Amino acid sequence: MESKFSGGVGAIFLFCIWAPILSVITLGLATPFIVCTVIRWVCSNSTIGGKNYRFNGTAMGLFGRWILWYILTIITIGIYGFWSIRNQIRWAIENVEVTN
Repeated sequence: MESKFSGGVGAIFLFCIWAPILSVITLGLATPFIVCTVIRWVCSNSTIGGKNYRFNGTAMGLFGRWILWYILTIITIGIYGFWSIRNQIRWAIENVEVTN
């Protein structure tokens, strides 16, 4: 099964510049938007086994979950962070679909 990624270095460079700036300016509240933007870009530039993928998740769909995971991570002094990462990956995968 052949996998291909066609995204360019320019976009990665821009993500690395604007994402941290936007996150700091919004005190982290833009994180779900940033996550969705990056996942959407990766999916739109990837093929696996000749199939294209589309990310259907939205920042608003992630926002409530992200706030809950963030609060639980703070309350547990970082311990819930491991489950938070797993939950974010699970949410992202559940919002990816094959387009052809």
